[in-house]
Amino acid sequence: MTVVGLMPPAELVHWWFATGFLTLGLLLVAETLVGRETWAARPWRRYLWPGLLFFLGVAMWPVMTFYTNSTIHMIAHGSWAQVLMLAGGAELGLARGKLRSPYWRLCTMLAMLVSGAALLAHEQQPWFFARAAFLHHALGWTIVAGSVFPLLQAFRPRSVVAAAGFAATVIAVSVMLYSDRDVAPIFGHLSPYAGVQHR
Repeated sequence: MTVVGLMPPAELVHWWFATGFLTLGLLLVAETLVGRETWAARPWRRYLWPGLLFFLGVAMWPVMTFYTNSTIHMIAHGSWAQVLMLAGGAELGLARGKLRSPYWRLCTMLAMLVSGAALLAHEQQPWFFARAAFLHHALGWTIVAGSVFPLLQAFRPRSVVAAAGFAATVIAVSVMLYSDRDVAPIFGHLSPYAGVQHR
């Protein structure tokens, strides 16, 4: 008996993570709009987005275990799990006050660089092969470019531009993840080698 039929489609898993990243982005927007001091006036709010970031890293482990169809996919999903947990843990330490140096925010920059590079490395098809290939390239470069914002936050913790840019990057990632479909055309083009179009 096989359990393959019990597993949800890969695009559904992408949508679950899209929901997580959208929630993360909206929390970052809220913190940016009201200011860090006002946001931290309720102590529990300081832990919301770092805790969610850590949870997304933990949730990536089952994806690595059950959705791995190649070594490069296993390495990519495993590296995402580790760096998301590292960044979430560092941000939780900062929120708690156990970590004091703003340079711990470089863990978030590292997480974005590793995540973007893994997305680019594990998509072995060109941009216009299919929608999934296009989205992997777009996601990878968006995340790599967006890593400049936590870098700025490490050196200018009160920068509204850096906080807003980080939030916008996370929301952009969630929108792209919501756009994922396993086999679908991009801009009207679908490679004949991509397979049968879904829907």
